[in-house]
Amino acid sequence: MQLVIFGLTVTSSWGNGHSTLWRGLIKHLGRRGWHVMFFEKDVAYYRDTRDRPWLEGGSLVLYDDWSEVRDQAREAVNGADAAIVTSYCPDGVAASRLITDTASGLKIFYDLDTPVTLSQIERGESVAYLPPEGLGEFDLVLSYTGGAALDRLRTQLGARRTAPLYGHVDPDVHRPGTPAPAFTCDLSYIGTYAASRQPTLERLFVEPARQRPGMRFTIAGAQYPPDFPWTQNIHFVRHLPAQDHPDFYASSRLTLNVTRNDMASFGWCPSGRLFEAAACGAAIVTDVWPGLEEFFALGREVIPVRSAEDVMAALDLGGDELHRIAHNARERVLAEHTSARRAAELEGILELVAGSRQLAEDA
Repeated sequence: MQLVIFGLTVTSSWGNGHSTLWRGLIKHLGRRGWHVMFFEKDVAYYRDTRDRPWLEGGSLVLYDDWSEVRDQAREAVNGADAAIVTSYCPDGVAASRLITDTASGLKIFYDLDTPVTLSQIERGESVAYLPPEGLGEFDLVLSYTGGAALDRLRTQLGARRTAPLYGHVDPDVHRPGTPAPAFTCDLSYIGTYAASRQPTLERLFVEPARQRPGMRFTIAGAQYPPDFPWTQNIHFVRHLPAQDHPDFYASSRLTLNVTRNDMASFGWCPSGRLFEAAACGAAIVTDVWPGLEEFFALGREVIPVRSAEDVMAALDLGGDELHRIAHNARERVLAEHTSARRAAELEGILELVAGSRQLAEDA
């Protein structure tokens, strides 16, 4: 089976959560007999932070300008069983029109940022990666977020058929690591700076750091502004490549998961980072949102926190208790939330949609 993807990036994990997800999904689609061709615009900020300049399970097309790759893209789409364009694809509108106008296989839009997309539309803002006419020309709209977001994709953007394709983790990459002295801390957090996450991050990370000056806290990420409320016991690691995540998680007693406000308000939005931490054997404290309990058992597999006091109570738990919680979370992820599992789910969804389309054409 041939699949063509027009996406944000698969070569650089700097400042985005798309690349790691695609690497795992494409690898495991390849193991199921698929060949994937991924088109990525070669922008400077990803070029300078490229940590995976090749693609396992498929082929990579890097290009400078859409005009130079348009004919190659059209040929690839015409020969594919399915073609996908994603949110934040730099040439999303052009790629969408190419797919909806010329593809003979399944036409798919995958919104990995559904709450952001819908929130912008609610505010009356244009969304650069969306076709102006909406999503009605696609056979399927996949969403990284489930729940009510799926209904909104249909009612607000005209999607004819929707399905969730949640985050996941590749256990070959994210697995228990070795503690590294440079990362040693009591509480860690990995994440790109986001204004919509900042109030929660201050409440669940910065405030506990202020109240526990004798403990060490570590943030790894990108794009943090100079006026971030650092304290003397908060240490910063600028951009941590995916291959270093296992050792980072192994070096902290607890790690924090924080969800962007617009995603948390929709719910059913487990981040790839949440699954990665669990696969690495980390004990996780996480903010709470609707649907969280469908992915992890609260208190048994992750520790739900709403306040600085909740976080400090988690920091006071003994090592045996934290180890038990981390073990339970890892077992859950390996059973239900791996890239291999999502590849199989995607294949099943595509088979159902292809069958429905064939029945409609034969009617």
